Amino acid sequence: MATGRTHRPATRSRGIPEATVARLPLYLRALTALSERSVPTVSSEELAAAAGVNSAKLRKDFSYLGSYGTRGVGYDVEYLVYQISRELGLTQDWPVVIVGIGNLGAALANYGGFASRGFRVAALIDADPAMAGKPVAGIPVQHTDELEKIIDENGVSIGVIATPAGAAQQVCDRLVAAGVTSILNFAPTVLTVPDGVDVRKVDLSIELQILAFHEQRKAGEEAEAQAGAAASAAQENNGKGPDGDVPAVMPA
Repeated sequence: MATGRTHRPATRSRGIPEATVARLPLYLRALTALSERSVPTVSSEELAAAAGVNSAKLRKDFSYLGSYGTRGVGYDVEYLVYQISRELGLTQDWPVVIVGIGNLGAALANYGGFASRGFRVAALIDADPAMAGKPVAGIPVQHTDELEKIIDENGVSIGVIATPAGAAQQVCDRLVAAGVTSILNFAPTVLTVPDGVDVRKVDLSIELQILAFHEQRKAGEEAEAQAGAAASAAQENNGKGPDGDVPAVMPA
């Protein structure tokens, strides 16, 4: 089976914009759900709604793949699943190492979606000697002393960092030096990498802070709406009698 070390996805060489690449997994998730329900075709409007984008953007994205759909019929679901999977490099095996097997690392190791999406957890690595040999998700944890050997023997090109922030850069440097060219970083820190190495950062605290911002804004808008309603009610009642009626104008 092919490994990630010797085969790279074709997206960059085909000139597909990064923004489009970022949306392809959303389309694939929606299409996979349709495929599981045995839906043969889907319109651009239906698929766009399922993926959370507008239909014009979806059609533009698919044009980069050479898929234009059939007027009055839509897109062939199974073909699009294959086509997007191929563009994302998911039709081949991608061995992955996870470094840092604390609560988050262990949760990632137990995630069942890796295998179904073309990723194989080749090794779990931790700096704690007490963790060595301990099985997590059926995989024995190995010590960081074995990092370079593990990467070489398994042809790993994707590394996942789930260590504390203070250890992340050192781990990153070792991964890159050993040949890893793509890193998914869960550590709450910014990594410095050389050209040719891709880093995707997942920071749960930042995502929660963004949600807190939106909650605060919604609360402010609601308070403003309530204040506006109260002001309108007060204005309507201004000048009315005790029973709420406008007093009759007495003749001079």
